[in-house]
Amino acid sequence: MKNLYDKLVKILQLEVQRGYTNSAVIGGIDSFLTFWFQEAHATARGEDVLRVDEIVTALRSYSALSPEDRARVVADVLTRLGYPAPPVPSTRKDAPPQPRTEETHTKPTPAEPSPPPSAPSPEQKAPKPAASAAPKAKPAPAPATTAVDADALLAADARFDEPVTAAPRVGAKWAKHLQRLGIHTVRDLLYHLPHRYDDFSRLKTISELMYGDVATITGTVEQTQTRQGKRRGTLIITSLISDGTGVIQATWFNQPHLARQLRAGRAVRLSGRVGQYMGRLVMESPEWEPLDSEQLHTGGIVPVYPLTQGVPIKWLRATIRQTLDAFLPHLPDPVPAWVRQQFNLPTLHKALRQVHAPKTQSDIEEGRRRLAFDELLIIQLGVLQQRAAWKSVQGVPIPTDEAALARFQASLPFEMTGAQQRALREILDDMAQPSAMSRLLQGDVGAGKTVVAAAALLNAVANGFQGALMAPTEILAEQHARSLEKLLNPETPLLADGRPIRVALLTGSLSAGERAAVLEDLASGAVDVVVGTHALIQDDVHFHRLGLAIVDEQHRFGVRQRATLREKGYNPHMLVMSATPIPRSLALTIYGDLDLSIIDELPKGRQPIKTYVIRASERERAYTFIRKQVNEGRQAFIICPLVEESEKIEARAAVEEHARLSREVFPEFRLGLLHGRMSAEEKDAVMRAFYAGEIHILVSTAVVEVGIDVPNATVMLIESANRFGLAQLHQFRGRVGRGQYQSYCILVAEENLSAEGEARLRIMAETNDGFRLAEEDLKMRGPGEFFGTRQSGLPDLRVARLGDSRTLDLARRAAQAILERDPTLDAPQHALLRKHMERFWANAQGDLS
Repeated sequence: MKNLYDKLVKILQLEVQRGYTNSAVIGGIDSFLTFWFQEAHATARGEDVLRVDEIVTALRSYSALSPEDRARVVADVLTRLGYPAPPVPSTRKDAPPQPRTEETHTKPTPAEPSPPPSAPSPEQKAPKPAASAAPKAKPAPAPATTAVDADALLAADARFDEPVTAAPRVGAKWAKHLQRLGIHTVRDLLYHLPHRYDDFSRLKTISELMYGDVATITGTVEQTQTRQGKRRGTLIITSLISDGTGVIQATWFNQPHLARQLRAGRAVRLSGRVGQYMGRLVMESPEWEPLDSEQLHTGGIVPVYPLTQGVPIKWLRATIRQTLDAFLPHLPDPVPAWVRQQFNLPTLHKALRQVHAPKTQSDIEEGRRRLAFDELLIIQLGVLQQRAAWKSVQGVPIPTDEAALARFQASLPFEMTGAQQRALREILDDMAQPSAMSRLLQGDVGAGKTVVAAAALLNAVANGFQGALMAPTEILAEQHARSLEKLLNPETPLLADGRPIRVALLTGSLSAGERAAVLEDLASGAVDVVVGTHALIQDDVHFHRLGLAIVDEQHRFGVRQRATLREKGYNPHMLVMSATPIPRSLALTIYGDLDLSIIDELPKGRQPIKTYVIRASERERAYTFIRKQVNEGRQAFIICPLVEESEKIEARAAVEEHARLSREVFPEFRLGLLHGRMSAEEKDAVMRAFYAGEIHILVSTAVVEVGIDVPNATVMLIESANRFGLAQLHQFRGRVGRGQYQSYCILVAEENLSAEGEARLRIMAETNDGFRLAEEDLKMRGPGEFFGTRQSGLPDLRVARLGDSRTLDLARRAAQAILERDPTLDAPQHALLRKHMERFWANAQGDLS
């Protein structure tokens, strides 16, 4: 289709003759490119569609380039189209071309290193020498040395943040409808991606059709009739379509305009599922288009988008396609060419074209992979920059006191597991460094994180420092304080001077006098280790010499709260802990700013929790079992499902179930109630009573606290267990099995259980391995299940799936490579990356700023 490019080639050849002065056409190459792109896309087919995109990408921002760089770009485009490449001028007539350093209209920045010369950028390959040229031309400098105008890139990108009314076909009325889909800007419209595709790529004759086929046919309308249906107000439009090999009937409902459009003799294309009615072939409500139109709805692979009331699929499909044609020529790519080349990524132009107008299934996969890569890249850039910032912070090295640690381990009534020893050694090695530690310690329920934390706190105290542990609730803080008091003060003192280690508790429920005494002892150094809630980060809390700060249940605290605790000392070492098993891919995304230690081994002798799946009709058997356990002196949890996102509905469901169980099932026992509408004080009071054995059975919603240790509780019954994800079910199960008694988890499944729900519950019954369950949950349900959307610290992702470890690893390696070259993303070619990264994290609860 060389005539497709004739006009462009003439303009470019004239530009060569005029010395690359951007005067070959009125308004310059950039202006001409807009009109040429729309004209070319209207006639391009097959590979030419992508070639047009590539040419527009190569010539983008032509006016901002130097004459030498314009020459290289023009040579590249002409070579692609099969024309001889003109010679590339040098800056000096007596010297060979030299790579230029980065230029910008703002501030000077270092040149971006060139990619390997053996793999030139797909956007700016070195031009081949003309056939008539005698001497062999030297390769052009790598495209990374091309001058980049950051202001021009940002200005071009800003066009996509204009209101959606700037897109073709979208007026104020349509914009109002689109808002319900979360579409407010042109960018939102382009990133409103299909949730599935209909594959109409195989054209069949009517004689080839079989019942059940999803197919596309072409034919001529023989006749169209309209009649009233049996149901009042129903209008039925019926057309007979023939193609010379047979006849098929097509039927639509309540679309009277079709009677005018599907007139006899009109050639049409139909796509849909083939059925039968009284022995004849039929298509009910098929997609259709005139045969002489562009096949947006019935040809090839057709995108199907999420919709809302008032937005028809055909209108949305056509609007997105026209928006692509109008805006793609001006869309700057935030990912530098050398990154795309090194990691084998298509351009952003191509990726958006592939997901909205795919030719093959592989187009969809490649386009989605690029868009997912972009999202994961900006996440990784954010967490790696934060990691680098924290690594650069000068801390105080705390050497390892091997003698104190040996006394600690000898005092334990058990032997630490290999995984605990490994995690402790990683923590101690970090503490010995002059830069402040930032490490995540994660382990399954009962894996022994508290013992590792106690050993690290001991090491800080043995070196003359203080330690702090922050927990999300008072009852958890009290539990930690009791555990640390016991671990750090055995019969034989752990410190060389024989003095006891003083552990204090600081929570909001302390009296004014008690609080003042703790604050005074903290400031003087009389307290060695303090355990508390958010009260630890109040302005009036001062430490004498804070060396180690620990945050328990990390996902319950924001990044800023962690930073505030760190500010209480001179850059103390920071350890955060999580009892939620997190797949490595998710940990690298949410906690990519931290080093990672994993305790993936349970202590010896710990009895696995026996898990059973029963149907709702078998619930009485479970009640009988609970009654037997309570009569033997044990306690039980009963978890009610979170039916809706409303706390009122959740609480009312729990209240009603508590009343029913108290009255009809367990009248002889004391039942407690816990739900989301209760205040923190009320919840604490209930949990204290349960811990003390004053409550036999605790009826609770999903608010039951992670980490609460009730050794006497042996039964966990979970109603409608299929409504919860595996990670959450595993956390519920972890509330039992904390003591010496065999414990049980009973999963009550609803009668209409789906195949997926049944598979999830089967996995729960098969394994107690939280990490395996977490991986399965990530595949099935996504990251929100681990922490809830607000607590994860991540805004919603449009394309990326955190279970896609391959793309995540790719994005992390790319982020590392970019930051090695430009740690602050100040270089002009990274201006867009920086903009998108800052906007992404500004929308996240875990803002990294």
